[in-house]
Amino acid sequence: MSTESASYPYWRLSSFYFLYFAFLGAMVPYWALYLEAAGLGAAAIGAVLAMMASARIVAPNFWGWLADRGGRRLLIIRGGAIGAFASLASLVWRQDLPWVIAMATLHTFFWNAILAQYEVITLASMRTAVHRYGLVRLWGSVSFVLAVALSGVLFDHLSVGQLPWLLALLLALIALGSFAIRDPGSIERRPAPGGLVALLRQRVVLAFLAAAFLLQFSHAPYYGFFSLLLDQHGFSRGAIGQFWALGVVAEIGVFALAHRLLMRFSLRDILMASLLLAALRWLMIGLGAGKLWVLLIAQCLHAATFGSFHSAGVELVRRHFGHGHQGQGQALYSAVSFGAGGALGALLSGFAWELSPMLAFMLAAAAALLGWWLVRVAVHGALVDNPGFGDGELAPGQAAAR
Repeated sequence: MSTESASYPYWRLSSFYFLYFAFLGAMVPYWALYLEAAGLGAAAIGAVLAMMASARIVAPNFWGWLADRGGRRLLIIRGGAIGAFASLASLVWRQDLPWVIAMATLHTFFWNAILAQYEVITLASMRTAVHRYGLVRLWGSVSFVLAVALSGVLFDHLSVGQLPWLLALLLALIALGSFAIRDPGSIERRPAPGGLVALLRQRVVLAFLAAAFLLQFSHAPYYGFFSLLLDQHGFSRGAIGQFWALGVVAEIGVFALAHRLLMRFSLRDILMASLLLAALRWLMIGLGAGKLWVLLIAQCLHAATFGSFHSAGVELVRRHFGHGHQGQGQALYSAVSFGAGGALGALLSGFAWELSPMLAFMLAAAAALLGWWLVRVAVHGALVDNPGFGDGELAPGQAAAR
């Protein structure tokens, strides 16, 4: 490890990402299969996913506001982890549809207390080494790959109906791991000039949030139905897990190189390239789902559709939201994209899927292209047009000027 990386708690920061994304690796590829095994059709699965995503609209903003107001980020993370465990663990004993919807939604509300606030703690802990964020975050991708692969093997031998047991175990580990997180010291809460409302009036911020919304909207048929699509084409649960793992392996490569990408290319260029490649990815899946080589290339494009976009997105929020609104900034990014975009996308993709899987992915490609156009015409400014790292806060007067 370099001297620079030794200046911050690399392994302690990385280990919580490892636990957090191991849970997602076990859940994301198999959740729709679990719901199908419980007797739900495509529209009902879309409704469940939409309710979960809807909680992501409210929850991150609530937790972000609470954290920025009181500054007790560690307490919020720990409470969120415990609440997420308690709600989802209840599915071990009761699995009727109304209960699944209620508990999955409650789980999502608590789950979204965790990551945005941990991102703030991570960036504050790294201080002058924030450009190496990707090297810390990549361990979450590593654990996602391992969890996807191992879960796939497990569900080749066990019923996918046992998924809640596995998820409860991983959530218990996350709750325990949250007590190993350390406070990085005082995180400045100096408000940016003009406050949060002024920040949200910036054209750059509005266009970025709209593009993030559209990108996650476009991911909805992938997150909701990609496993079902592979299952329909005769792939085993183990093979399905390997497809998901491949996407995240590509993502790991981007996170490992993120600091170099951000030093060489502008945030605007990275966002535009990510959205354009997302459109290509959904076209490939929609038109070539039965062809192995097409699926392999499409999964490698996850490096762009999540890895590079998210790295640039976190950095854009850090630069534009200042010290006083970091928690709300990261939470707003999560709520608008993964929350609102994911909710509307899940609902509409469920209906589109019943008409035609190809139609669902064509709509996804169109959404990604619209996001690309928004970034192209509206995301401009010194903090996004130039490679390198800003200081994370606009100078006085800049917020009102953009």
